[in-house]
Amino acid sequence: MAWAGGQMKSPSAASTAVKSPAAAQRQLVSRQVEVKRLKQDLSREESDSRRASERLQQQDQAIAELQRQLHELQARPASDSR
Repeated sequence: MAWAGGQMKSPSAASTAVKSPAAAQRQLVSRQVEVKRLKQDLSREESDSRRASERLQQQDQAIAELQRQLHELQARPASDSR
């Protein structure tokens, strides 16, 4: 057993820090694949967010136009609507 910081560590815990080059390479490749996947996920989420924002902006413009038309109709005298 090895001592570290006043606590005893088992040999297996101490040996996990030192990996064979092949194991380290496999872990590196695995982490690189994970990073690539996360970047793709982030890109997809950002794209979805931009599209949603554009849709909301279009809807806001449509609502504003409809409100403008409603106010215009409400401002007309009642006799004009007949």
